[in-house]
Amino acid sequence: MRHTIEQIVTAANKIILGKEHQIRLALACLLARGHLLIEDLPGMGKTTLSHLLARLLGMSFQRIQFTSDLLPADILGISVYDRERNSFTFHPGPIFAQFILADEVNRSTPKTQSALLEAMEEHQVTIEGETRPLTEPFFVVATQNPDHHIGTFPLPESQLDRFLMRIEMGYPDSTAERKLLRGADRRDLLQSIQPVTSASELQQMQQQIPGTTVSDALLDYLQALVIFSREAPQFEHGLSPRAAQSLLRAAQAWARLEGRDYVIPEDIQRVLPAVAGHRLTGGDPAVSASDLLLSSVAIP
Repeated sequence: MRHTIEQIVTAANKIILGKEHQIRLALACLLARGHLLIEDLPGMGKTTLSHLLARLLGMSFQRIQFTSDLLPADILGISVYDRERNSFTFHPGPIFAQFILADEVNRSTPKTQSALLEAMEEHQVTIEGETRPLTEPFFVVATQNPDHHIGTFPLPESQLDRFLMRIEMGYPDSTAERKLLRGADRRDLLQSIQPVTSASELQQMQQQIPGTTVSDALLDYLQALVIFSREAPQFEHGLSPRAAQSLLRAAQAWARLEGRDYVIPEDIQRVLPAVAGHRLTGGDPAVSASDLLLSSVAIP
């Protein structure tokens, strides 16, 4: 697995410059069978990263541009009456691809945002009373601009919790930006990218994640972090049981990225900001939730 992962990271680093940590987090999220939320300003490479991962992983790809007038049927699909057959024929929407890019998801109304809920959690959708399974593997990458931008609708907590991770791209450093300015157009480079693996191989890698060894001592550390988040007065709400499971799965995936079949505390520390950041509210704005957790809870 690690050889394939390193090939993916190496290829991705040629397109997305200076963002290897974000690339590895995205891959860990995918291996853990989670979904990814990328939040940042326009023009920071959110959409490019999504296109790039889909190409490298050999997954069928659909982009959904979320707007204020987008309807749930535009995502899920619709049944149209066929006069020749005298029956309704279902026309599947873009949600039936393996890799979904929900671009600028916070520009659509809450009703449309909620259309993703069942798909993300159950890997199936119910349309007109009929349940339809989605193609596996199934991965949603949603991008959004910060809430203070005009024309955005904040994602509800139930929707945020469906995302295993939230990451930010951030500005590139001066060296990476100079290479970007002197290099070819990223869109042209994307067209030349060839798949490194296939969807079936990706599923095999995903199946290895639950078998990653987790010691009792490591579970003690994870539970101590979760309990502190629930008892600390700085947070309005602590991490839920689902969040604890998400943190464990992400740490297992990160361990596999590092070439290990067992989890160590550093794996939890590397993924904690992405897993807990969007689930914990309140506290000092100058101190991130993950920094507070890690500085307050000692490794047993």
